[in-house]
Amino acid sequence: MTTDIDAPVDLLWRLTTEIDKWPAFLPTVQRVDRLDPGELRVGSTARLKQPAQASAIWTVTHLDPMREFTWETSRPGLRLTGRHLLETTGTGTRMTLALDVTGRLAGVLSALLGGPMQSSLRRESEGFAAAIR
Repeated sequence: MTTDIDAPVDLLWRLTTEIDKWPAFLPTVQRVDRLDPGELRVGSTARLKQPAQASAIWTVTHLDPMREFTWETSRPGLRLTGRHLLETTGTGTRMTLALDVTGRLAGVLSALLGGPMQSSLRRESEGFAAAIR
């Protein structure tokens, strides 16, 4: 899901990486509990509760300041990788949110929940855009 947002990349980077504040403006996140102190970095972990899902522990696997934040979680038969990509444009920032699903149950999950997962990414993009207004 890619969205152009009329805001500087540093503002969106702050919103993206201050994950403990997400429940205040993202309808796709009910609760975030950071499991380690300090700024978000590779290896940082958080327990994330989303609507209609069990809580999951996500671990940051890649962080390129002002550009990309990637994290992963596992469930039986699945690995989910969430990517938050930011790119400066002439009028603001292009935000791309992606959720990759791998593992032996990935095909089943994608077939059953592909539409709702895309809808969730769209709602999340809208939440980030609304938070800067």
